[in-house]
Amino acid sequence: MNEFVDKWLFDPAAGKVIATALVVVVVMVIVRTTQRALGRYIESSERRYRLRKLVTLAGYILAVFLLSIVFSDKLASLTVFLGVAGAGVAFALQEVIASAAGWVAMSVGRFYNVGDRVQLGGIKGDVIDVGILRTTLMECGGWINGDQYNGRVVRVANSFIFKEPVYNYSSDFPFLWDEITIPVRYGSNYEMARKEFQQILDDVTGEHARQLKGEWRKMTDKYMLEDARLEPMVTLSMKESWAEYTLRYVVDYKQRRSTKDKICVRILKCIEQSDGEIKLGASSFEVASIPPLDINVRKRE
Repeated sequence: MNEFVDKWLFDPAAGKVIATALVVVVVMVIVRTTQRALGRYIESSERRYRLRKLVTLAGYILAVFLLSIVFSDKLASLTVFLGVAGAGVAFALQEVIASAAGWVAMSVGRFYNVGDRVQLGGIKGDVIDVGILRTTLMECGGWINGDQYNGRVVRVANSFIFKEPVYNYSSDFPFLWDEITIPVRYGSNYEMARKEFQQILDDVTGEHARQLKGEWRKMTDKYMLEDARLEPMVTLSMKESWAEYTLRYVVDYKQRRSTKDKICVRILKCIEQSDGEIKLGASSFEVASIPPLDINVRKRE
């Protein structure tokens, strides 16, 4: 019994193992206690999320600091070993290192934040978590038409920011330009159609566009951009089978589908109430006439 006690209480290696376990347990208790306290006293979900992430990062830093104190006498002897193993570890974990570097780049460059709608590696969705190695998205689209959640949670490696473009729908200017095309039959009242469509856009999106001028001014001050038009507009082009009106307007990226629904309902009512002045276009086909045939029949003798 005495030999067992002496071995575990006075052996340096065993003491360091015990100290390491105590450090991990103490840090975990401190981190989880602090996170629970934040959940009770902070109502804002966004602020609570960010503070929890900060506490977790602080816990990692504290654990590394305490463990470096525990193993301080061994660090010098580990230098040669770490130098030899470093190249192999770097090669084996190159994707992990690239993901960690991507996290650092995102934190400094602000590629996106939690709550932004982005497209990463061909996957579009809302950012619900940003980890050191992966970004978690609640996916939009896929087999669902429109910018709606499909219920699938996707985790994308942070190294993607070095390999593919990052599309952010909601960073500096959380609005999109959207369009609706309407085919109108040739012979309709074109001026009436333009006037009615313009009025519909002004009623649904006009006030919203006027309120965005300040936001767009910030964009032009920050980036090299032209002073684009925010007011809704209607343009006309000619196709083979019909005249096509294009309705262009600015919309909140989260309200794109609902706004298009309001505009389309108003357009259909307008066409129905136009007493035939505005008619929707449809594909037309021209059937060529068959020339008369002159057939002479001879009777055989």
